[in-house]
Amino acid sequence: MDKRIAVVTGGIGGLGTEICRHLARAGRHVIAADLPQREDRLAQFREETADFAGQIGFAPLDVSDFDACQRFAETMTQTHGRIDVLVNAAGITRDVSLRKMTQAQWLDLMKVNLDGVFNLCRAVVDGMCDRGFGRIVNISSVNGQTGQFGQTNYSAAKAGIHGFTMAMAREVARKGVTVNSVAPGYCRTALVMAVPETIREQIVASIPVGRLGEPAEIARTVDFLTADDAGYITGAMIPVNGGYFMSF
Repeated sequence: MDKRIAVVTGGIGGLGTEICRHLARAGRHVIAADLPQREDRLAQFREETADFAGQIGFAPLDVSDFDACQRFAETMTQTHGRIDVLVNAAGITRDVSLRKMTQAQWLDLMKVNLDGVFNLCRAVVDGMCDRGFGRIVNISSVNGQTGQFGQTNYSAAKAGIHGFTMAMAREVARKGVTVNSVAPGYCRTALVMAVPETIREQIVASIPVGRLGEPAEIARTVDFLTADDAGYITGAMIPVNGGYFMSF
């Protein structure tokens, strides 16, 4: 059969890029969907994926725009025939304690981190169900499990992602569509490396394996969950956090 068509939102970010590379290495044709205004990052993304020329492409998309997501899905279907795999990795932070948080800081984050998941899933679900195959992976976070100071908005959105994941998984399980979430811990991304070194050292000290995660370790998990033969795993949250949070 033709190559599976995969869409990765937030696809030109550090984590998104690695997910794109892993999916392409597994034989998928990958479209990284992200904001087009990030020209410097887009140029870097193209360099980092040059060894997959013709197999990884880019498409502009604002995941917070419901209508734009619908048009995007229609365009992808017209161009590629279908969307088989969706990875919702787009996300932003607006860190501040709740007592100082503005409504805009709450709403801006929710529009991207949570509404974006709804917008894209809603755009692809009918096609996946009609074809009898689909793989959806939503990127949550360890802070959606533990909470984090200054991140009531982020933690709420990431916890909401897994609730959404479980509910959607139940709705489409008999249609050949799986829906899972991955909850990364602290990884070696630009966002984490921008944290002051002393704070980063404290974070590492609290991780049982004694180091930050690598984006490739998250991407490998996403690749596994999106495989054709991963059809008996759905509604699950896979933690990839070095033991930072162990629930019982």
